[in-house]
Amino acid sequence: MRLLVAICILMVGGSATAMYSPSSGVVDLTPSNFQREVLNGDAVWIVEFYAPWCGHCQRLVPEYTKAAQALSGVVKVGAVNADEHRSLGGQYGVQGFPTIKIFGLDKKKPEDFNGQRTAQGIVDVAMRAVREKVNAQLSGKKSGGGGGGGGGGSSGSPDDVIELTDSNFEKLVLKSDDFWLVEFFAPWCGHCKNLAPHWQKAATELKGKIKMGALDATVHTVMASRYGVQGYPTIKYFNKGDVGDYDGGRTASDIVAWADDRAAANLPPPEVVQITDNSVLTSACKEHPICIITVLPHILDCQSKCRNNYIEILSRLGDKYKQKMWGWVWSEAMAQPELEQALDIGGFGYPALAALNAKKMQFALLKGSFSESGINEFLRDISYGRGRTAPVRGAELPAIQGVEAWDGQDGVLPEEEDIDLSDVDLDDFDDQGHVEL
Repeated sequence: MRLLVAICILMVGGSATAMYSPSSGVVDLTPSNFQREVLNGDAVWIVEFYAPWCGHCQRLVPEYTKAAQALSGVVKVGAVNADEHRSLGGQYGVQGFPTIKIFGLDKKKPEDFNGQRTAQGIVDVAMRAVREKVNAQLSGKKSGGGGGGGGGGSSGSPDDVIELTDSNFEKLVLKSDDFWLVEFFAPWCGHCKNLAPHWQKAATELKGKIKMGALDATVHTVMASRYGVQGYPTIKYFNKGDVGDYDGGRTASDIVAWADDRAAANLPPPEVVQITDNSVLTSACKEHPICIITVLPHILDCQSKCRNNYIEILSRLGDKYKQKMWGWVWSEAMAQPELEQALDIGGFGYPALAALNAKKMQFALLKGSFSESGINEFLRDISYGRGRTAPVRGAELPAIQGVEAWDGQDGVLPEEEDIDLSDVDLDDFDDQGHVEL
């Protein structure tokens, strides 16, 4: 059974009455000023295509007006009476009312608005479009060029989107250990056509992280029916038996951001590794944006249960901050004196902890409580770029001494060596116990 779509369908005829007053902040757009104002202008535009008789359009007026006034001086907000100016609506594939489009980085390929039809929802999408344009211009790209129509950059490779069918879906997707994003589309669907360059660009950017596929649901109806596809495009994620609806935006940057968050959420917690040689520290610090270095008390001062408790705290925090992709390492007190000296560790006793940025050769030292809450507060500040930092002494990673990996056991005091007195002649000692030469 088809879902009833809550939009007003284009009809023949209708009133030519404008829905927005001059004081609303919404610019009345027509074929005579659209090219000049929207396409040739430098501003980002949010444009509604409406029909005066459409009830949904009428109910949108107060929210759209509120958004226009909030965006005044930042983003242009316009409206086209597409019932009167049908050629303009037809140029942009308008098939229902209201249709809202964003003319941002690439005016030739406006994006469909898919957010909440509230003032806040419209403002959020508008500001995202502004950020995309500013970031693109900052990197040297210009508005109006080809590419992904708001995603910026190249359009990606079509080979990165995997063609899925009823016959290969189970093998490639359902039996895979990879995280998949799958678009169910129809070749005639206008929204699918608009999504295509973004989907392609996102697939290229996400290559190696997740897999992205596309299935023509009008041809391969078995899989489309299995997953309840009733509209186009429908996007779903598949991850080791877990299936769900994609709930992100429809631009390449939206898709990449959503996928990055999902991929990071599914990462295993990082391992807290003992520093046993140079390679451990180099891997943790030079292959990650920040490395968390902990120096734990000597095993004789903090036996296996105590040490494991500390490592478990670090592991839980590593899991909490795993999206940051930090490296996590630990050392025993005084096992790596040059490292401790480089990070000013030791003066406050043990355990101690520092966050090191190896690229900048700057570190921040935990001065508060070495507890889960105390370390979490410290790491939260680090994640926000706050906290006092100091330069690493020597301005490079210090040399690491090779040590044996901890065997997980308690520490044992070394046994005192027994002295064999069988061959000692007591006549060699004087009255005070000194050896006579």
